[in-house]
Amino acid sequence: MSNKNKASIGQEGIYDARQLGIPKMILLGMQHTFAMFGATVLVPIMTGLNVSTTLLMAGLGTLLFHLVTKGKVPAFLGSSFAFLGGYAAVAPMLLDTNGEATIANSEMLPYACGGVLVAGLIYVLMSVLISVCGVKSVMKLFPPVVTGPIIISIGLILAPTAISSASTNWLLALIALGVIIICNIWGKGMVKIVPILIGILVSYFAAILMGEVDFTAITQAKMIAPAPITLPKFSIGACVSIVPIALATMMEHVGDMAAISATTGKNYISDPGLHRTLLGDGLATSISALCGGPANTTYGENTGVLALTKVYDPKVMEIAAVFAVLLSFLPKFGAVIETIPSAIIGGVSFMLYGMISAIGVRNVVENKVDFTQSRNLIIAAVILVSALGFSSTGGITFVLPGDLSVNLSGLAIAAIAGIVLNVIIPGNDYEFNNREEPMVIEE
Repeated sequence: MSNKNKASIGQEGIYDARQLGIPKMILLGMQHTFAMFGATVLVPIMTGLNVSTTLLMAGLGTLLFHLVTKGKVPAFLGSSFAFLGGYAAVAPMLLDTNGEATIANSEMLPYACGGVLVAGLIYVLMSVLISVCGVKSVMKLFPPVVTGPIIISIGLILAPTAISSASTNWLLALIALGVIIICNIWGKGMVKIVPILIGILVSYFAAILMGEVDFTAITQAKMIAPAPITLPKFSIGACVSIVPIALATMMEHVGDMAAISATTGKNYISDPGLHRTLLGDGLATSISALCGGPANTTYGENTGVLALTKVYDPKVMEIAAVFAVLLSFLPKFGAVIETIPSAIIGGVSFMLYGMISAIGVRNVVENKVDFTQSRNLIIAAVILVSALGFSSTGGITFVLPGDLSVNLSGLAIAAIAGIVLNVIIPGNDYEFNNREEPMVIEE
């Protein structure tokens, strides 16, 4: 092996992106853009928000997150699904002439964005609280016996979406999945690092040959158009419906940070610190809502890409963020990505979502969680059943005075249950390691 390759490939085949060069890093950034695109644009489609504005705020929000976290955390911030219940309560989609809920509620959407803006500020307050009280006191609530099953649940909750998308054309899904596996296991050099991008391109070409690609969206889309900006409005009712969701999504944020830390082998909760990651996430959400975009959150899809490619350089995520910003001004290029059949996205997600759950298993194993102890078994069991069970039924909706409602997702319920059980059941001797343990690149 050449000296250059030795410098590029480190411990356990982990790649040092600094040695890859700009062209290859651009390809890696494109790969992360493909990974986040489907889920990111789905939120505005389901709520009536603008797709271009959503992409713009995802890109800018990610760059802001990286600025706040000192460019240390390889995370991408895309549209959050956790707030869909809040949007549905405040600004439900309107019915078209066929009786289908497909028309944006332009009158009430600004009020929903106002509620999301305030929800983002709750992150900021929590960030300040952690700075004052210290991360150890907060992380006492999130030992591996809690975060591990939560990470596992994230992937398992997403799994039905992958199956549903793949089932629209199993041949295309299997082509995408097969190419990714072949490239990642037997590929050499750059082929091994960008298996998802190659899988999408090969399966997309196959879809064209099979007549499964509809180019109508491309022909109708404009070449260049600025993303529209819509200022939020505020009402007590909208805030009451949406702001409590932030309490649940902050718990999900801790799980995401634990997942990324477990993937890369670095303690991001310690350095740059949970207070910084929460601050970056919260500011990104508030600024997105200020401009008419959805709430942002760290994306599990991109964590799956990290696990698969073993390239952990945050600059790759920043490149993906720049691509997202550019796409927001290029509707025609965005339309090209939208023409990718859902079966291909399903095949890719098949791998990525499984990777997330596998990371959770690794988190439990590496932290030597003792499942011979009844307390650990009980906590893990309740988290897994709550996450999967309540997710399948749409979570729990609490009706408040004035016909307002708050919906808690299955993952939020599982996180709350796990935290409560961890506190009340005797035997919690977990001590958070506040030291950063960097991954050493072998020369």
